[in-house]
Amino acid sequence: MGELLALTASVIANLAFQKFLESGAGELGKKFTTEAIAAMDSLRKKLWDRLRGKSEKLDQALAQAEQGDKKALETIAKNLDVEMDDDETFATEIKTLAQQIQAGKIQDNSNMTQNVSGDNNTNIQAKAEQGGTNYNAQTINVYHGKPD
Repeated sequence: MGELLALTASVIANLAFQKFLESGAGELGKKFTTEAIAAMDSLRKKLWDRLRGKSEKLDQALAQAEQGDKKALETIAKNLDVEMDDDETFATEIKTLAQQIQAGKIQDNSNMTQNVSGDNNTNIQAKAEQGGTNYNAQTINVYHGKPD
């Protein structure tokens, strides 16, 4: 249950509209399982049913999010946060769906190789998923033998 609490309204809104934020269905299929994509549709429908009709601005944001507008998600997240505070049952329901989507994320377990040759080269090795961190090094020092 602790993990359910970590899912913010912003994360949930992003997951619900992920299908429209990706450049194509093929890209989404590379990142999520079929079950997770189906859960996204369910989550989005629940958000639509709950939020539609609350205000004209929110209705516009819902429509814009389905056109891939990331800024619209901010409006949706703010309103969703209020709804989640007001109705704990609803909050638990959508957090559970969001958790199922997160569990259906396809992990990239591919290898990464970095080749370094020559003097004074800048080498960049990076592979980070959404929210990950890239570490870039200007200088890599390798010492052989015992330190002085």
